[in-house]
Amino acid sequence: MSPISRTPKHFPQLCVLVCAGCLTTMTGGVVSPVLPEIVQQLQLDPRWAGTLVSIHALAIALFTPIFGLLADRVGKLPVLLTGLLCYSLFGAAGGIMTQLGPLLLSRVLLGIASASIAAASIGLLSTMYEGHQRTKILGYATSAMTTASILIPLVGGWAGSFNWSFAFYLYGLGVPVAILAALMLREGRYQASSMIASPKELLRVIRRPAVLRLYLSVTLAAAIVYTVVIYTPLYLKAVIGAGPALNGFVLAIRAVGAAVVSAIVASRLAKRLGTAPTVGLGFATMGAMLCTIPLLDQLWAIIPAAVLFGMGFGITIPNIYDGLAALSPPELRSSVLAIGTGTNSLGQFLSPLALGPIWKAVGLPPVFYAAGILAIAVGLWSWLTGTTQPSAE
Repeated sequence: MSPISRTPKHFPQLCVLVCAGCLTTMTGGVVSPVLPEIVQQLQLDPRWAGTLVSIHALAIALFTPIFGLLADRVGKLPVLLTGLLCYSLFGAAGGIMTQLGPLLLSRVLLGIASASIAAASIGLLSTMYEGHQRTKILGYATSAMTTASILIPLVGGWAGSFNWSFAFYLYGLGVPVAILAALMLREGRYQASSMIASPKELLRVIRRPAVLRLYLSVTLAAAIVYTVVIYTPLYLKAVIGAGPALNGFVLAIRAVGAAVVSAIVASRLAKRLGTAPTVGLGFATMGAMLCTIPLLDQLWAIIPAAVLFGMGFGITIPNIYDGLAALSPPELRSSVLAIGTGTNSLGQFLSPLALGPIWKAVGLPPVFYAAGILAIAVGLWSWLTGTTQPSAE
């Protein structure tokens, strides 16, 4: 029986938290389709204009751990509600900016608000469910957010087709989500402990080798995924002359694979194999598909590779977060998971910094080989260093 059917009273609350999580996915996806129009109409320096899409990831990486600790100290719900309101305010403000400096500032503030949403929402989710049930719920949440990552660029592009500023107004969706959260969420129902942990206790938990391995896994998974997001469109344009529509389709197919596997397969594999071997299998799958990309020059072969890559990602992420939740005491769970979310954003931010020099020096194919070999190596490392026992029910 599914966790939702066992605890039907949690289903509406689960939906609200998943919607909040989808907003964090939306932070960068809304702006990407309208970036050319922003550059053209505001006459921005192309050297710095790209930071409009990525600067929020750095803010999320820096501030999510802070908000995780704050959520554990003052409560997850107040942090969530404040973050949702600030998300709408700072996000929509970008639509009225006419210079790069103020626009970048609004994006940084939006990233900080997204950090608070991410820390509080994943903290609440992790206290609503336990054990194998939590693994399934985290898989459902990952699936929903991955599906949102398919739709958001399409919606942002549609809104921006009227005027680029209209895309920024989509951030106003944070207000109705905040209202629903205020009406439907009651944090006390899910609290497993009323203890308040100290920063010293948090430091003791996150210094555990198993936790540090999972943090590194999150960072590397995000960096590897961004290899596909950033460099696959460039490769497809060079090899088969793909335009924005076809590139978007291939990236969407990747996300579809991740969404399906996150919801259906991830928890079952973890139950059968154990968390660490399942994470290793996911990394190895991503790596194998990355290494095949430079060998493919036909769309009929590229699409299955993209789907399989997405499936590897869909296996990996829910089980990493479930592993972090299992290793953290209830009173520190928001903090521990929030640091994981921060390292995820850090991986996204660092990916082009690490792989860009390879592209410039030797071309695109070695970029995919380098990321693929890294993913396979991480997969073997995860399999050999982690437990092989199945997850607890």
